[in-house]
Amino acid sequence: IDKAGHILYLDGQNRGRGTGEVDRGQYDGPLSLGWPDGCAAMYRKAMLDQIGGFDEDLFAYADDAELGLRARIAGWECAYAPKAVVRHRRGATLGQGNPRRVFLIERNRILLAAKLFPWRLLVLNPYYFLRRLLAATGQPGDLAAFPGWRGKFVLAGAILRAGLAALWLLPRFLAKRREIRRIARIRGRELAAILRREAPEPAAMYGQ
Repeated sequence: IDKAGHILYLDGQNRGRGTGEVDRGQYDGPLSLGWPDGCAAMYRKAMLDQIGGFDEDLFAYADDAELGLRARIAGWECAYAPKAVVRHRRGATLGQGNPRRVFLIERNRILLAAKLFPWRLLVLNPYYFLRRLLAATGQPGDLAAFPGWRGKFVLAGAILRAGLAALWLLPRFLAKRREIRRIARIRGRELAAILRREAPEPAAMYGQ
């Protein structure tokens, strides 16, 4: 299984629900879904007219998670259709071992949180960033795509550059954050409760 909808970690990282699992029908029934994967979703025009489309500043990664969470904040819900199957080649855009992919995933993770997360969760993001940077010293999972000390250096560099790039774009995303108040139907305390209820604790590294 590639995924049955998205899971959003408390650090802003989005992962697939059921990613890597053998399909034994465990997702064939009704499922509470917060937001869909963009490659396997249909969006109501009324929703897009109200909240806007994909954020073009989030290139390639996390744009669908951001749109889905923004819709949830605006009061829209996501319906799951288990009989609808889409074939998706994971990591085909840039490749699993491309540091540009790591850069975009990490940068967009931070920016998604800056734009949409309640402050009580957002203030923890520097801690999660440091955990990810330390994880680049050589743990399993997707980090296996960067073997050896050179790979660790490349990976850590991509994560560090992502943090700096996110910091550069932070004023723009904080301005977008203020715009979200206009459409919000779910406020900070309620949103924090939803995210804590539906999301696992953040992984310290890619691939967990």
